[in-house]
Amino acid sequence: MKDTAIRELARRAGILVEWRDHADDLHEVATGSLQAILAALGLPSETSDDLVHSHHLLDAQQQPRLITAAAGEPIPLPLSADALPRHARLCQENGGERDANVETSGSGLRLAAIATPGYHRLAFGGEDITIAVAPRRCPSIADATGAEKICGLAAQIYALRRGGDCGIGDAGGVIELAEKAAALGVDMLALSPVHALFGAEPRHFSPYSPSSRLFYNPLHADPRVAFAEERVMRAYTAVAGQSVSQSDSQALIDWPRSAQVKIALFRHLFDEFITDDLAGSESSPAADFQKFRVAGGRFLEDHAIFETLHADQVRGKAPVWNWSKWPSPLQDPSSAEVRRFAADNKREIAFQCFLQWLADRSLATAQQRAKRAGMRIGLVADLAVGMSSAGSHAWTSQRDILTGLEIGAPPDLYNAKGQNWGLTTFSPRALSANGFSPFIATLRAGLRHAGGLRIDHAMGLLRLWVIPRGADPAAGAYLAYPMKDLLRLTALEAHRHKAVIVGEDLGTVPSGFRDSMTEAGIYGMRVLWFERAGRRFSPPDRWETATAAMTSTHDLPTVAGWWRGRDIEARVEARWIKDVETERRTRAVDRRSLWRAFRRARAAEGEEPPPEQASHAVNAAVSFISAAASDIALLPMEDALALEQQPNVPGTIDEFPNWRRRYPADAAELLKEPDVEQRVRSLARRGRQ
Repeated sequence: MKDTAIRELARRAGILVEWRDHADDLHEVATGSLQAILAALGLPSETSDDLVHSHHLLDAQQQPRLITAAAGEPIPLPLSADALPRHARLCQENGGERDANVETSGSGLRLAAIATPGYHRLAFGGEDITIAVAPRRCPSIADATGAEKICGLAAQIYALRRGGDCGIGDAGGVIELAEKAAALGVDMLALSPVHALFGAEPRHFSPYSPSSRLFYNPLHADPRVAFAEERVMRAYTAVAGQSVSQSDSQALIDWPRSAQVKIALFRHLFDEFITDDLAGSESSPAADFQKFRVAGGRFLEDHAIFETLHADQVRGKAPVWNWSKWPSPLQDPSSAEVRRFAADNKREIAFQCFLQWLADRSLATAQQRAKRAGMRIGLVADLAVGMSSAGSHAWTSQRDILTGLEIGAPPDLYNAKGQNWGLTTFSPRALSANGFSPFIATLRAGLRHAGGLRIDHAMGLLRLWVIPRGADPAAGAYLAYPMKDLLRLTALEAHRHKAVIVGEDLGTVPSGFRDSMTEAGIYGMRVLWFERAGRRFSPPDRWETATAAMTSTHDLPTVAGWWRGRDIEARVEARWIKDVETERRTRAVDRRSLWRAFRRARAAEGEEPPPEQASHAVNAAVSFISAAASDIALLPMEDALALEQQPNVPGTIDEFPNWRRRYPADAAELLKEPDVEQRVRSLARRGRQ
């Protein structure tokens, strides 16, 4: 009887108590898992009294702080007919104010349609509700560029090279690549995530496992955007020496070593900045920094405090990396102990703000330079699906997140055990209670200095697979999110930033989800390897239009690697393959099928090249996606350069140098090699005809 009651509570809370796998087999979620997920939502279920209390919490319909609406459509108000006083005012975001036109609709109330997108306020009886009025869809490529089809490159920012980057790619390399790409007719440059990681522990360098998505990884900052090059070179000489030149030339990034040198460079600049600039507050950089710090407010200060406190705990006699294991008073950002720590460490906290200022101004400059060079979109930022539960955001805003849960994916055809990504994310109940402010702030951070945003695992707008901490991925369940509200807020922020949105919709995609994305103006992703029916690859003119066509992604084999079978070799090395010969025979069949598709699409001619002549297959693949009906064609730099190794092999940690490979030449020189230039030019012709 109790199990039935727990399952009923779970259903009411938006937890799917059953799920179907790739073979369409039905699975029931274990009661213990449901209880753990309910607890993370603030809905206890251990006792009968808990169940009654939790149902009361769900019944208690508190007045929402924010509701979403579509521009030009009547707006249902979640209020009873007697809750709204006779005189209500609509305060528009642009400053206008008028009587609210509210009418009774059934047993509730309805506000007349608002045509102007924005965050408006309905004021009544000393209370108010924010009404986020969204356009019907996000800006399209045509809206943003005037063109029906465009192309772009996708680059791992850490992999870019430039002299003096201390061994880690930065915004300076982005600028150099963007300017060269723009000259060839490229309109967008999609970057790997630049979210804040853990400054005190640079061994945690996966860009998709951030500490916070509200702030940046300062290792990608280029100080030349804020200071004269002579000043930067003086600091570089003082702290770097020969070790930096060696780091610059390495094929793989040594994250701890390079991070140490780069932070030393920034610290030297900061010390000069404190003495020469902030002391008088007369210089332009000083005024800009002070303005940035004021604008950043509490969230910036809290992030800086976390970084300082985290470094203190990690480097102590008994290192503690996860804040949930710190002494109890330090786990609370508002505690007296944390305030005392902040007062005692003002200079270091200012340094952390300085790092964020450098990173912010670096990315702003990169976007400005990309647009000035002729890119019609410019940079496309990447929004990770979640954040580390040990990180800055989780510490600063503990009520926002799903404490005790991690997100991932259920078992499927490719991952028999399921996936645990080691991340947490927002609680859907907390989002609604907080007026969606954490989600809005995250969108704004991603769009701040970009002409577009890629949303990783976009299905998270509808549901996420959540796993009780310590459990196997298969012990999780799907948790529903308020998709209509999240899509409207995404459209509103995209409209305000004049940005296009791409949603990563690969893997297990719920029925109808892609239609909802298309209606919202979010471009899906279509990857060469998956556009097939059985062994037959789909012709490019049949690919869906409202998508970004791609040869591959950071988690999948490159074209050259696939053609050569490097991905098979990697899986053999990881001991994931039992029958190697069968895999190789299957790949030979797939190569023939793909080459036939290339020839049918007139992307290639002649006989299928042997595996060792992979560059011919790369050229054909670029022509193939260039001919796709998709509005966007996006080429990873790995395929532009015909590289064989992919940036990341999912499911591995130390087995492969994930997130460490650097491109083989300086960013300014990458596109100069004739074969590379020809690939990019052939891609760019689609948007400039």
